[in-house]
Amino acid sequence: MPDTLLQRAHDAVAMAQEAGADDVVASAGWGRSLEFQWRNDRVEKVQENTSNAIRVALYVDGRYSNHGTNDLDPDRLRHFITDAVALTRALEPDPFRKITPTELYAGRSDVDLDLVDADLTVDAPGALTREARLDWIRRLHDAARADDSVISATAGMMDSHSRSARVTSNGFAGAMERTSVWFGAECTIQDGDKRPEAYRWVGGLHRDGLETAEQVGAECLRRALTRRGQHKVTSRKATMVVDPEAGAGLIGRIFGALSAGSIQQQQSFLAGKLGERIGSPALTLTDDPFIVRGLGSRWWDGEGIASRRMPVIEEGVLRNYFVDTYYGRKLGWEPTTGGASNIVFAHGDKDKTAITKDVGAGIYVTSWLGGNANTTTGDFSFGIQGHVIEDGALGEPISEMNVTGNYLDLLNRLAVVGNDPVPWSAFRCPTLVFEGIDFSGL
Repeated sequence: MPDTLLQRAHDAVAMAQEAGADDVVASAGWGRSLEFQWRNDRVEKVQENTSNAIRVALYVDGRYSNHGTNDLDPDRLRHFITDAVALTRALEPDPFRKITPTELYAGRSDVDLDLVDADLTVDAPGALTREARLDWIRRLHDAARADDSVISATAGMMDSHSRSARVTSNGFAGAMERTSVWFGAECTIQDGDKRPEAYRWVGGLHRDGLETAEQVGAECLRRALTRRGQHKVTSRKATMVVDPEAGAGLIGRIFGALSAGSIQQQQSFLAGKLGERIGSPALTLTDDPFIVRGLGSRWWDGEGIASRRMPVIEEGVLRNYFVDTYYGRKLGWEPTTGGASNIVFAHGDKDKTAITKDVGAGIYVTSWLGGNANTTTGDFSFGIQGHVIEDGALGEPISEMNVTGNYLDLLNRLAVVGNDPVPWSAFRCPTLVFEGIDFSGL
């Protein structure tokens, strides 16, 4: 099928050029996903989705447009593309919209990223059966319900297989294939007149190396049970320890401000700070597209720019923005890449248990409950769920507490980075410790 997709993309480029397009980018894709859900001792959901589509980006007489269809009949596709070219001529010219320069395709890596689990492909002899999937989520469900206080539990899994191909009129051609599997559980327990909830989901491109169904279900239940007795606590300034699974929801918000689009539109609090210190020396972030089995791993980005490792922040100093070709032209900047792949933290030598012990007293954040972050000003306010840290251990669970501040201040308050990054995320955040954070409660 990869060869078939490449040929479809080549054919679409030829059709667009015959219709008068100056330049063309054609992307052909196929995907399949299968989802199973088990709730309170019975199958609640089975859903399968399969898609075939082709998209064309057209550059016609200084104008630009993007079109997509899932009708792949050659004659109808030719009419579709011919009409799309004609429509593009009616648009306003945009001198900054041009096809990716050929030189940015050069140097593409051929490292084996191991993005495909053969047993998760649709044509694999050892592909997962319906019975195997049901057994998997049943075991998840049973582990998450293994306490008399559980009111309800839901377990689920989804696996997918996708292939894509990209061809341009100026020399780029490439195909990509990947699989993934995700599974987890959610449960609600009775705690007097309250009903604490918790969840646990894990996943990856391959099945091997992931936790077992029993482990994931048991962790879901453990989290719910630790929420018993949660209550409000008083406002305070305290050390904040952020769980690895919550870190992406906090630090990931700054990446909108790192895009050239936000900067050009004057919506970034990080504009004009290249080469300046924006965080503590403990903060080092690298965009790494070459992590084997990484969820964000790739050989090229969405414009076909050859992937490269890129320092984003080094010991608190901002080193690079995410610059695509369009906004790069508007700003007069050289392109880097339009968006992040895998974000990797330089980390220390302790996990969250050891770090919590060292901290002694503070607030441990397990998740965020709503809130917002303003990429123009850097201000943020989030509701939190977590625990008070007492005598180096997690104490009483807390509810209805907010953390507020500004990212430029927050990043400079980073004191410790753990060695326990989340393995099933493209944003590989470990435990983070921030000192002197304002929490509002009672």
